[in-house]
Amino acid sequence: MKKIYVLLVLVAIASSSCKKFLDTEPTDKIALEQYYTDETGLTQALAGVYDPLGSGNVYGNLPNGFEACTDEGYYARSGQVTGIQVFNFDPSNTNVTGLWTDLYTGINRANDLIAHVDVPQMDEGKRQIILGEALFLRGYYYFMLVTRFGDVPLRLAPTTSPNGVQLARSKTADVYAQILKDMTTAETKVATSTAIGYPSRVSKTVVQGILARVCLQMAGYPLNDTGKYADALAWTKKVISSGEHALNTTFSSDATFNGFNETLPSVPANSNNAYRQIFINAAQEVYNTKESMWEIEFKGNRADGYFDLGPLGSQVGITMTPSAANSPLYNYPGYCYGFIKGTARLFNKYDATGKDLRRDWVLTTYTWTVNNTANTATKTAIAKTVQYGRDMAKWRREYELLTPKDKNQTGINFPVLRYADILLMFAEAENQVNGPTAEAFDAINQVRRRGYGLPVAAASAVADLTGLNKATFQQAIEDERMRELCFEGLRRMDLIRWNKFVSTMNSVGAEMGAAPTSGALTSGNQQYGGLGGKNVTARNLLFPIPSLEMASNKLITENNPGW
Repeated sequence: MKKIYVLLVLVAIASSSCKKFLDTEPTDKIALEQYYTDETGLTQALAGVYDPLGSGNVYGNLPNGFEACTDEGYYARSGQVTGIQVFNFDPSNTNVTGLWTDLYTGINRANDLIAHVDVPQMDEGKRQIILGEALFLRGYYYFMLVTRFGDVPLRLAPTTSPNGVQLARSKTADVYAQILKDMTTAETKVATSTAIGYPSRVSKTVVQGILARVCLQMAGYPLNDTGKYADALAWTKKVISSGEHALNTTFSSDATFNGFNETLPSVPANSNNAYRQIFINAAQEVYNTKESMWEIEFKGNRADGYFDLGPLGSQVGITMTPSAANSPLYNYPGYCYGFIKGTARLFNKYDATGKDLRRDWVLTTYTWTVNNTANTATKTAIAKTVQYGRDMAKWRREYELLTPKDKNQTGINFPVLRYADILLMFAEAENQVNGPTAEAFDAINQVRRRGYGLPVAAASAVADLTGLNKATFQQAIEDERMRELCFEGLRRMDLIRWNKFVSTMNSVGAEMGAAPTSGALTSGNQQYGGLGGKNVTARNLLFPIPSLEMASNKLITENNPGW
């Protein structure tokens, strides 16, 4: 944990991952008493509170690091036998240390802002909005900590002395109580999504949606506070009844990007590609706050002076081979390392006949092969029977508009909360509280209809689920969350709260370890993809408290079980 943090404007502005905040020019304010003097200073401080979300240790490392290995996908490098990607690491791991440090950096910045929020003379309404966002973010950083580290030190005031560094761990239940307190207070203060107009700042419905997520996590393992299902239901109802959000139902059939005509992968006649349009929009920096409610903002290509880039499309996406591509090909289609491939289990969760259009967007149906002599990249189709070895392809660089493209990273935002998740959380909570009601079926079926390329409001014999009991409906929810939200950083937390993480990872590890090495089902030997699942034991329900923290904070006297 950071011992003392003094908020510097150059940090808050030059490294902020919020585009609207990035428009602000750096200033030379340094000391706290100088800094919190006006609305501008307070807004810049808020940018500093948001900033750690986009760091290379948090959402910059989530899809190809902490969430690299689930039953959805695996780290696509056979030589990777140690590290967080394959659940083979120890408390000195730099990724784990970096995550802990950056989350507490966000908390310390939030504490500083909250403590000084009344200093400036400014519009009171704007002050309360900033305070609400800071409270929510502090709660969210603690949510990320408690779901990954369990009992953690609960720091709620600025650290002003080296003596204040020593702090014992608080019980998980107490940390959750503080999360709920911060977020419920924030919900009364922050602005609406409509008023904000873009998804990188937290809105009222975002707070409500994340509160639903928090409550569902509390209702499951390890707290098993089942009364929280009713709270999750209430929060999702607020989002739905607000009228501010809806599933994206708009789509394009084809388009020309950067001078290249790019025809979207074929879809059946009379269907649409509204699901994939969500991720095309992200590549083109098109906001749709109706569907994509909260995003971690990444920006730039380094050539434009902005360096807040992320991994989507470049580190996780469709592999470009060979790796030594000529630089002109970074612009089209755009270089990608392809660090994550999907599991056969994910492939087989989708409709076997291909009617669910999400499968062939999430899991690539083609590869990119480079001809360095001609400076060209060629698409090669992958047979739709292939289950093993498909790249995770939700975010595709060929749709990026900003050039020149950086080889290693992109400005594609990370989606933290989508409206589809609200509907699925509502359906799960409704089922747990009242059983599989008509409202619960309607919520999950809206998501499914969109996935099948059908009108979301019209009943469908092809897409709709019917006739399930409480237990089978719960399983349907678990499968639908995998199909709809895969690779969006939620699966590990879901499996843990359902108390299925260890058994699921071990079974998918065995499946991948026995994958065919040749034939129509595979693009090559993918058996190495089972390593992470095989390595998982009960200790992997939590990360270890970093060695560096235990060495500096003597009030933490023991690590998590198994570490």
